[in-house]
Amino acid sequence: MNVEPREQIAQVNSLATAPGVMLASFAHLDEKKILRKMDLRLISMLALLYLRSFLDRGNIGMPHRPPHITGPQFNWCLTAFFFPYCIFEVPSNLLLKRLRPSVWLPTIMVAWGLVMSLMGIVQNFHGLLVTRIFLGAAEAGLFPGVAYYITMWYCRHEAQTRQALFFSVASIAGAFSGLLAFGIAHMDGVGGLAGRRWMFILEGILTVLVALLAYFVLAFVVYRLKYQGQGGEERDGVQGRVSCNVWLYWGIVAPLYGISLFLPTIIKGLGYTSSTAQLLTVPIYITASVLAIAVGYASDRYGKRSPFILVCLCIMAVGFIMCIASSKPGVVYAGLFFAACALYPAFAGSVTWLSNNLAGSTKRAMGQAIQIGVGGLAGAMASNFYRSEDAPHYRLGHALELVFIVAGIFALLLIAFNYRRINAKREWQLAEGGHAGYSPEEMSALSDRAMTFKYTL
Repeated sequence: MNVEPREQIAQVNSLATAPGVMLASFAHLDEKKILRKMDLRLISMLALLYLRSFLDRGNIGMPHRPPHITGPQFNWCLTAFFFPYCIFEVPSNLLLKRLRPSVWLPTIMVAWGLVMSLMGIVQNFHGLLVTRIFLGAAEAGLFPGVAYYITMWYCRHEAQTRQALFFSVASIAGAFSGLLAFGIAHMDGVGGLAGRRWMFILEGILTVLVALLAYFVLAFVVYRLKYQGQGGEERDGVQGRVSCNVWLYWGIVAPLYGISLFLPTIIKGLGYTSSTAQLLTVPIYITASVLAIAVGYASDRYGKRSPFILVCLCIMAVGFIMCIASSKPGVVYAGLFFAACALYPAFAGSVTWLSNNLAGSTKRAMGQAIQIGVGGLAGAMASNFYRSEDAPHYRLGHALELVFIVAGIFALLLIAFNYRRINAKREWQLAEGGHAGYSPEEMSALSDRAMTFKYTL
């Protein structure tokens, strides 16, 4: 019998909540059609939300600095965003579990859209600083909420492709931001307002409109993860598991924010005009977006995370070494190209890797929020890496990014070694019959503490 995807989703909802349900109960459903339906409705909408988020937070980094604001003051405005952004991520994810995501996520989006529009009317350093603080608080819940939300819809072997599809819009945002800034610059003087102020106002209004659309588009579907080793609700073991992942995350996020906030400024320092610098960011971000999706697909297909992340980290390191070692514009631009194109696949991989290895919805929600929240402090640090007095070569900033990448490589190797050790121990326990007396349901309830749970490498 040919069942429409909407009817299939309804059947999944009823079956997933029925007592004593077994995997065989779902055999008649067309899983590929359901996945396509979920991708179309969920990922496309979440990607649009994140596109707005990344545009709104990153456009302050365009090379047209607001007047009457010094270089150190401007860096403070960049830095101020990250403190409330980090503080509110865990509370937001806990609220997400209690409230409907289709209501919570668009609501916080309306809040930051309004803040973004107000940023277009501020007149001085203190006004810009305050609006950046409120923007950080409002945006805090989106990325950890969506990263967790995706794990509730997709199985472990499907997650990175979807995380990459979702996160690749960040690189598209970079490209779109460059084109948008180039276009809005020509609005300078319209209505007596500077072009940069029109950019904040128009983008804030667009964000609110997208949020209103999201209220009607986002749907809530019961996950298919009961027998994927992601059930259970225990809260133990989060801190130790996440701490090393934070170091890895820092090794990716510091360069990510350094690139997203300062790329037009760095390229301008190579001898290009502001407009040309904006346009030269476009091919970098488009290529990074394509690679993020391609690497995510390959990582899901082979069921491996750490090898792909490690290769990306090494490419990032090579890119920044090129920027440090040469003053030639072509070499520096190529180094930035390599670094940025490896950043986005590594980012999606690091978030997916932790979520794959945290079973239990509460543990996963807290763990991902801690990783992204504490890890976001690297963004606060990176906001001060590229100082105006280091122009035009910014070697200090590039060197600091390289230090974070090397630390991330060591953290990755440590995490992979520990997971491999635990997997080997559990294989030995299974071979010795240690699982005897446990039903599949009881093993699922133990989640990542069960000896049948294998950590993703």
